[in-house]
Amino acid sequence: MDLRQLRYFISVAEHRSFTKAASTLHIAQPALSIAIKKLEASVGLPLFDRNERQVHLTHEGEVLLPHAYRILQHVEDASTEMAELRGLQKGEVRVGVPGMLGSYFFPSLLMGFKSKYPDLTLIVVEAGTQSIRQMLLDGELDIGVIHSQDVPAALETTHLISSQMVAVTSKDHPLADVKSMSFDDFFKEELVMFKKGYFHREFIDRICVERKITPHLSFETNLLAMILNIVRHGFAITALLEMVTEYEPSLVPIPFEEPVILDIAMAWRKHGYLSLADRAFIDFIQQNK
Repeated sequence: MDLRQLRYFISVAEHRSFTKAASTLHIAQPALSIAIKKLEASVGLPLFDRNERQVHLTHEGEVLLPHAYRILQHVEDASTEMAELRGLQKGEVRVGVPGMLGSYFFPSLLMGFKSKYPDLTLIVVEAGTQSIRQMLLDGELDIGVIHSQDVPAALETTHLISSQMVAVTSKDHPLADVKSMSFDDFFKEELVMFKKGYFHREFIDRICVERKITPHLSFETNLLAMILNIVRHGFAITALLEMVTEYEPSLVPIPFEEPVILDIAMAWRKHGYLSLADRAFIDFIQQNK
């Protein structure tokens, strides 16, 4: 078994097709088939079921696949570390940030980081915390900003911020003058919410399950700008981190009667390799948050 065969194996498993995998890998399909047969011969087990139009992993292939991912990730980590020791590290940080924090908390920090380290490259991915957690585990991100609850054991975290979740209305909304809002009153209103996978949507869904409430979701979107516009025009209300309303004077924050404080953390793979650039980023954010 060699690394090239493992890469080919993963590509066929992901595409469920020798033809598509060969195209992605930019090799001839017969060469790919030969490499997979050699891999199967080296492990002494069949890895793919080729009896159907769509290729499927055998049970043995399912067992090998997560090992293959980990092996290639470890090789990539080793290459990065060796390059750094030779003074050749690329200076790239791949960070995943949820929409609200990416729009209101991180911009000044990211600009400050780039000012201090102008030669480093920042790749910022906006996504929900569930997606960010998975991308960290899969090695697609170096660092991610996630909710501190239910953190997978494979991730290491450091506290970033705590922020209150509040109901948010327009200034002209009938509820705009109330001092606090019960969950029952909140869920009676038409709501615009992020789709599942974002930490504030997880909070809303959990409250609904606990109280056996069916929310009146009029709009669902992952676009923060659209949510803000819908609320501004009075078509619905929402729940957001209070920091958003500090930057949006046309919106009114209303605390819940039962205060909701969310703890947000930076996370990375516990046994993954953190490059010098990654460590510089974590240290800078911790010192300047």
